[in-house]
Amino acid sequence: MNLNSIHNVYFIGIGGIGMSALALYFNTTDKYVAGYDKTQTAITDNLEDKGIDVHFEDNVSHIKDRYLNPEKTLIVYTPAIPNSHSELTYFRENNFTVKKRSEVLGLITENTFCLAVAGTHGKTTTTSILGHILNETNVELTAFLGGISENYNSNLILNGSKVSVVEADEFDRSFLTLSPDFACITSMDADHLDIYGTTDALKESFKAFTNKIKPNGKLFVRNGLPIDGITYGIEDDADYTAKNIKIENGSYVFDVKTPSGTINNITFNLPGRHNLSNAVIALAMAVEFGRPSEQLAKALASYRGVKRRFTYQIKTDELVYVDDYAHHPSELNAVYGAVREMYPNKKVLVIFQPHLFSRTNDFADEFAQSLEQFDEILLLDIYPARELPIEGVTSGWLLDKINNPNKKLINKSEIISEVQKSDASVILTLGAGDIGEEVKHIKESLSIAS
Repeated sequence: MNLNSIHNVYFIGIGGIGMSALALYFNTTDKYVAGYDKTQTAITDNLEDKGIDVHFEDNVSHIKDRYLNPEKTLIVYTPAIPNSHSELTYFRENNFTVKKRSEVLGLITENTFCLAVAGTHGKTTTTSILGHILNETNVELTAFLGGISENYNSNLILNGSKVSVVEADEFDRSFLTLSPDFACITSMDADHLDIYGTTDALKESFKAFTNKIKPNGKLFVRNGLPIDGITYGIEDDADYTAKNIKIENGSYVFDVKTPSGTINNITFNLPGRHNLSNAVIALAMAVEFGRPSEQLAKALASYRGVKRRFTYQIKTDELVYVDDYAHHPSELNAVYGAVREMYPNKKVLVIFQPHLFSRTNDFADEFAQSLEQFDEILLLDIYPARELPIEGVTSGWLLDKINNPNKKLINKSEIISEVQKSDASVILTLGAGDIGEEVKHIKESLSIAS
């Protein structure tokens, strides 16, 4: 398919983080862009501010005539959209070119030098670090991010078309539509078992992804994963590894040993060993791409993070409030580790919203073990996203598994009153559902109270 022959692009699920990045990209390439989403959000508001038409009712009559020409219009949809969606059905039945988001990403990037970041955790942060440090070292690139970068206030870095930086998403095997020059795998923990069925099937999909790398390309893997490649790690024997790690003023200062030497005194401002690991792999890919080490170290020091990835909402001596997208037990453990490393003697309250009935069911015991580490736990109802309920799988069922007496099941309307009752000096909101919509209200109430 030749994207140059397309005049109009219509998105079904345009408010998704990956979909909206594509919409912004096409909007800058002089194509007409519009779309549907079920919910108005800050992301859809931003799209409308850029002149992109968005509507919120699944109804073909709301689509402008321009987008009803099958010869000049590309339809892009997200797998989160059900097959019963009437707009999607209309386009499929009327000979439109209909493609998944990942397929379109593959088309955009196939003629670029593509750096792809895969893994069950760490994709968004790693992609945004890599995009930022390449951009800061004058690489002509387009980076499609799975979150809103604090440096650019966007999920798209647009500074040329020779190089692309993308997330390679394992959900629905989407990453098999890419053909990267460089690729990394950050982790292969069990997840998306509603799609894969077994952990072994998930791992086989990652191995299939490595076969998509172009000839003479390079694969980078976290040290210890059962796939051969250039390795990276922390204080280990990897090809690229962080050494001499110190914490100064809430930031990491460290060296990175490379195959050809050492990059000294690097500063990185995100807490948590998981984020430090993400920084090391981004550096490794950029070094192998040929960027100068000193410039990369300077660029990394200016990296400010991704919204909802250990984002400080309040940071004072008396009170810390952090919001994070963590929605898998491994991610909860990573956040817990970061908090304990930065605030070793402070009481920590976590407010967690489970994401998906299937994930809660698959990892209930692991979720309970992750959550019970925190001093105080407030648990919200499960956010269903694309799923129907599973009988017996509820937040009350999960709460019973948590071996910590300081736990409570609450509604979203009770969050602020419960937080104000607590004497915790570190407060966390965690989850991938709509808990992010509550953050500004929690922050306001804590600011007033203090």
